Formats: sequence, structure tokens, C-alpha cells
Amino acid sequence: MRKFESVVRGIFLSILLVSVSGVSWADVSASSGKSIDQRIEELEQEVQLLKRQREVDREVQAKKDLETPVVKVSQDGIGLQSQDQNFTMKFHGLVQADGRYYANDNTSAGSNTYLIRRLRPYIDGTVYKYFDYRLVTDFGNNATVLQDAFIDFKYWKQASLKFGKFKSPIGIERLQSDASMMFMEFALSTNLVPNRDIGIDLHGELFDGVLNYDAGIFNGALDGANGDANDAHDDKEAAGRIFLQPFKNTTYDSLSGLGLGLGGSYGTAHGTTNTIPTYKSDGQQNIFTYAPASGSVFAHGPRYRLAPQASYYYGPLGVLSEWVLSSEQLNVGTLSKRINNNGYQIAASYVLTGENNSYSGIAPHNIFDPRNGKWGAFEIATRFSQLDIDKNVFPSFSNALTQVRAAKAWGLGLNWYLNKNVRVMTDFFQTFFQDGGAVDGAIRKNENAILTRVQFNI
Repeated sequence: MRKFESVVRGIFLSILLVSVSGVSWADVSASSGKSIDQRIEELEQEVQLLKRQREVDREVQAKKDLETPVVKVSQDGIGLQSQDQNFTMKFHGLVQADGRYYANDNTSAGSNTYLIRRLRPYIDGTVYKYFDYRLVTDFGNNATVLQDAFIDFKYWKQASLKFGKFKSPIGIERLQSDASMMFMEFALSTNLVPNRDIGIDLHGELFDGVLNYDAGIFNGALDGANGDANDAHDDKEAAGRIFLQPFKNTTYDSLSGLGLGLGGSYGTAHGTTNTIPTYKSDGQQNIFTYAPASGSVFAHGPRYRLAPQASYYYGPLGVLSEWVLSSEQLNVGTLSKRINNNGYQIAASYVLTGENNSYSGIAPHNIFDPRNGKWGAFEIATRFSQLDIDKNVFPSFSNALTQVRAAKAWGLGLNWYLNKNVRVMTDFFQTFFQDGGAVDGAIRKNENAILTRVQFNI
């Protein structure tokens, strides 16, 4: 019986082979000189080779699929991501088109104008899972500036290490994303903390985010400055910040959004030229600089800053406050004095449409779609801030007739979030000045500034 099955099997495979190859049975027998069993064995070997080749092809395709990036487009940017998520790259953009209007024209308050306040194409992402990076350039204000360029080694969330150029970890308002601020411009007190600096920063979060900290070494930047220059001296500036949210992980919902912090810096300045800051009003007009009757002012000696700060977010309510002290040793000619400038602010906002307020911004529940009765989210905001110049500045380090001694400002704002990426802003600021500040030596007139903005951020 087995011999019969073998013969039938051989006949069937031979017929199949002949039909596929297009030759006759006689041709097969004559040309090969092989038995049917030998030919069947060869065919089985060929089948096994084909199976193996198919497996190899599958492995190659799987490898290609793994290497082919995933393209993602969302409200958070346009991104590429590897299949294993170890490599990512996101493309972002921030555009802020502003209008500035001043009620008291033909004075030192400035002229009405339109401008591109910020124009920032930037990329960020991850390489080899643990190394984050960011590169941000800004073409706004008719200038090209490198804002951020850093690598952040984030193997442990409790202790990450950042290298490059980024925001100095001091002031709470300065550290907030420029696209998420309550108001279009920084408060008077933020004049006293540096913008960005070049250095190394150890940072992380402890106790499930209850405590956040930064501790870094930087070249050392002027108040309000974007530090780009290489440091010509060995001495560096230490800067750090701790921020505590004691009720973050508790059941006390009304207190979970409370945050208390302290930022500061300490270093030594070695100025030999006119390396001093300029302070601006809420309406972005220059209101103070060191301008002695003769000679140049430069910082030379110990310099430190302190910035106690707090924030509170609960439902649609948001509050942000800080006080800043900037102290440095200034020289002009043979005269040397320690100058202590200080300022403070308190700002609050409320989301009228009920969305949760937060330090990182507001996401509307209903994106703008008037045909379906959806108008986005609306937020109102108010702020009071003050800047005080040390009385020892006058008259040796600055001209009391042309520079203000102090400024106070209050503001109101209305923010309309059409969606998470598009916002329309309108702010009104009134700034009061103490003594001097006008060209003729009189007290500078109040500044009444109306600022408008259309912002796109992705």
C-alpha cells in the first residue's frame, strides 16, 4: 500500500513539474537521468530554501519598518519618531504679531507701531532615549538671536544635567514659557533677573514632583540680558532655585496648586567697560540706565540676586507673585559703591469660561467654531508691579534729571484662546514715574500703553 502511495505521489509531482516548466514527461526523464524520488527530494529542498528566503525577507522588512520614522502632526507640533521611541524630533514655531499704542503721543512714551515681537522656529527632541535637546532662534524685533541651545541628560528625573544656553533658574515669571504668560510683557520686577545664560545646570524633581530644584554654574549675565558672550574671566556665577508644592499630591484640592519658591545667584563681575543693564517699562520703553555726567559705569566685584516667589492655581484662578533684589558693586572713575535695586509684582487671572488655569497655559474646552456655538476660552488678568532704583545711584552713577528713580505700574488684560495654538491678547498698562526721566529734567509723564497681540504657537 505504501509503495502504491509513493508511486501516485511521484506521478502527481512529476506532472506538476512538467506543467510548470512547460516540458514533456519524456524530456524530463531523458534530460535529468534522475529517479523520481531524487527529483522529489530536490523539489523539497527548493521549497525549504524558498521558505527560508521568505523568512529572511520578513526580517529585512521588519527591520526597515523599525527604522522608518513615524510622522506625527498635532497641536503640539510636527514630529518624527522612531518605532522604538528612542529618537524623536519635533518642529515648532512661535509667532507674536504686536501692536503698540500710546495715549500720550509726542512724549518720551514712544510712538504707535506694529512689530513682530517674536518669530521663533525651533526644534526639540530626544536621542538615545535619555538625551533631550532644543535649538531656538528668534528673528523678532528686527534682530536675530540664539535663544536656546542645550542638551539635557535625563536618565533620572530626580537628577538631570543640562548643558548649553537656556533660561537662568531664578525668576518665576522669566522661567514661564513666553507663549503662556498672562500678559504680553514682563513686569517691572523681572528687569532685575537675567534672561538666558550659558552654563551647566543640575535639576530635577523629588517626592513625586513636590520639590523641584535647580543648581547651576554660568558665565554670568546682566539684569534682563540674554548672555551670549564668552566669559573673559575664570570666576563664574552660581544660580539656583527651589520650588515647593507641599500639597500637590494630597486630597486638599484647594491647596494642591500652591507653590512657594526661592531663586538666586551669586558671582563676581570683572567689568572694565560700560557693562550695565537698561530697564524697561511695561510698555517696553527704556526708563532707566546708568548715565553719569562723565566717565563710564561698570560692574566690578561681588554680584548677587534674591527672588522669593509664589504661585497659586485653583480651577480657573491663577496667581503669580515675586520680589527681586539685584545687588552689585559699581565703579565710575575712582568711586565704588554697592547698589541695591529691587522690585516686586503680583498678578492674577481668571478664566471666564471655566477652564483650569495653569502655569503652562490654558487649553480651551471648546475650540473656536462659531457655526456650532463655540468661541474658545476667555481670560481676564490684572497686575501691579514696582521698580525701585537705589538712591545711591544718583548723582554719581546716573543723571537724576533724565533717568527715573522709581516706577509703578498697574495693568489689565483680556486673553482670547481660540484654540490651544492661537491666542488674541489685549493689555492696558499705566506706569507712574518718580522724579526725573524727562528730557527737560521734569518728572516723566505717565505712560498709558495699549498693547495688542495675535499669537500662533505650535
